[in-house]
Amino acid sequence: MAWRRSGHEGGHGAAPAGARLARQTTASLAGLLAERDMTRKELAEQLGVSPGRVSQILSGDENLTLRSLAAVAESLDATIEITFRDASGAPTHHPADDTAASGRLETAPAAPLATRSRHR
Repeated sequence: MAWRRSGHEGGHGAAPAGARLARQTTASLAGLLAERDMTRKELAEQLGVSPGRVSQILSGDENLTLRSLAAVAESLDATIEITFRDASGAPTHHPADDTAASGRLETAPAAPLATRSRHR
């Protein structure tokens, strides 16, 4: 399926939405580290990367892939939830909402990750 490239993005550009999503994700990750009293150095050791790489991840400036986010979540024994919602913000039911998992990595308190994504 090809995605149309048009100027209509529901009034919001992809770049600001991506930046907002990155900030939400890294804030959630930083909060989870704080809850667990885990340092960036400890996370780096678990991931097998340098502390500088963890700092890049937590800066919110990195364009992280789903695979790299999954690796971070796995190293923290956490989960990531991504939910696409109507742009109006109207709540939608999602079967995963029926079962709450502890240690869930979310982008905002009590709210699943919401974004627009390009499909290739």
